[in-house]
Amino acid sequence: MPLLVPPVLPADSLRTIRQPRLDAAGGLELRPWRATDAATVREAFGCPQIQRWHLRRMDSDAEACDWTAQWPERWVAGTDASWAVVEERSDRPLGQVGLREIRLEQASAELSYWVLPVARGQGLAGRAVRALQAWAFDRLGLHRLDLRHSTANHASCRVAGKLGFPVEGTLRGAWRHADGWHDVHLHARLRDERPHAGCGR
Repeated sequence: MPLLVPPVLPADSLRTIRQPRLDAAGGLELRPWRATDAATVREAFGCPQIQRWHLRRMDSDAEACDWTAQWPERWVAGTDASWAVVEERSDRPLGQVGLREIRLEQASAELSYWVLPVARGQGLAGRAVRALQAWAFDRLGLHRLDLRHSTANHASCRVAGKLGFPVEGTLRGAWRHADGWHDVHLHARLRDERPHAGCGR
């Protein structure tokens, strides 16, 4: 069935460009994942605080290699993108930031991020998201970015508030984690709006 309105962005918007390296504040850089990052990814998914909020676990080095290898195909398909958040000097990954469920026809996507324990408490997630947000809005041309987290994940709620993503509502029983069903906060920002402060509880 034909669309009533034309797509906001062409379906090949990602396929026709290379995934960029992006500068972030405080000596950070966002770069595409490499096969050599697999050990760091395995470490991240073995962290109880990161695993607490994920829906899948990682049981082997092979799964970590598969995780790092999946992103070029997803980029070409225009569905998802992920960057390693690295120190510029060492190129060592400290976290992940990405766009999930990219909907080019609606010019929207959902943000995701995690930070290794060694790099927490330094504002790394916020700096990485700001860099990705600037590219997504100003270069790719997205109209809307969503940010979702369990209402029990207070750390993510604080990050969303500092980034100026207001709470639009609560999705009741939307995600099933290892300990059962969780309500989920939905935050969002539009490209042309001023940031809002605060996060609901």
